[in-house]
Amino acid sequence: MRITPFKAAVPQDILDDLKFRLKHTRWPDELSGSGWSYGADLSYMKELADYWQSKFDWRQIENKINAYPNFIAEIDGHQIHFIHIKGKGKQSLPLLITHGWPGSFLEMMKLIPLLTEEPDHSFDLIIPSVPGFGFSDKITQPGCNSTYVADLWHQLMMGLGYDKYGAQGGDIGSGISSWLALRYPTNVIGLHLNYISGSYKPSLLDGQKPSDEVLAFQKYGAEWSAKEGAYAYVHATKPLTAAYGLNDSPMGLCAWIVEKFNGWSDSQGNIENTFTKDELLANVTLYWVTQTIHSSMRIYNENSKKPLALEKGQFINVPVAFAKFPKELPTPPRAYIEKGFNIQHWTIMPAGGHFAAVEQPLLLANDIKDFFKKL
Repeated sequence: MRITPFKAAVPQDILDDLKFRLKHTRWPDELSGSGWSYGADLSYMKELADYWQSKFDWRQIENKINAYPNFIAEIDGHQIHFIHIKGKGKQSLPLLITHGWPGSFLEMMKLIPLLTEEPDHSFDLIIPSVPGFGFSDKITQPGCNSTYVADLWHQLMMGLGYDKYGAQGGDIGSGISSWLALRYPTNVIGLHLNYISGSYKPSLLDGQKPSDEVLAFQKYGAEWSAKEGAYAYVHATKPLTAAYGLNDSPMGLCAWIVEKFNGWSDSQGNIENTFTKDELLANVTLYWVTQTIHSSMRIYNENSKKPLALEKGQFINVPVAFAKFPKELPTPPRAYIEKGFNIQHWTIMPAGGHFAAVEQPLLLANDIKDFFKKL
């Protein structure tokens, strides 16, 4: 494995083109007073577009990224971007943190000081960009699912000299981290999750029927998907069709992503209770400048062919922690999760949603520390 230093430096002509396209946005109409009920709120999107053109500074985001050691690892012919920050404690545990969609490695920036600076017990953080996201390669051959990424992650950790390490993840990062723990149980010492993959199914005993609690969850999940899951069906079936528009219109891309940050967060009716405009636009701009909207959506299609459905005898035996945030997407009952995961630590959080590392970094960091200190 070859590792080389990396610095974020987007060519100025790409940023100039972005501003030109924003200035010439063709806006849709809307039903009067409909707010977010039909999708991304038009008045807020116009407010965000104005800020994006006149005040947002991508170079400041680059400075924040480049303040940490960034690298590119060549693994199996793929260029994988990651940040690697050594902990300052007397003891430092390697911890691999994986993001999901529509997030990025930028989600984890608030966790870095919280997890690396304790004088006694800290973490060596490895924060990669999933292939097809951010500064990592777009893999244009079939088969880049969460299992495949888990194998890349294990090679990365071995190449960095970490034969024992912890894993953490939410959203797609939860599925990748779960596969990592399932496939490399002698290397992964603990698994911390703040989401359970939507495709998760444990291996049930022959003739065993789901409990009433599980049936109620499945009904709720189906109702949620009918109202909120159209994006996932598009991603899993025809992502390229949507990508023509999303890859060509910055406001189209922005609406596709920001609507999820609004709907899946604990923002209490105002998205800026949870995220600043700079946080929202840093993430959207990363997707724009790297042209990764289609490649990031494609993993839904790949995962639909390889769900986290445990086969007979399969069980994630490594110690597992779960942090349940109140505004998270539908989460299976604990008893159902325990049929496939060795749950040793379970926390009901007082606040936060799907983007826990941005929304409630202190709650998430403290839970990660509490769990791994026990190990």
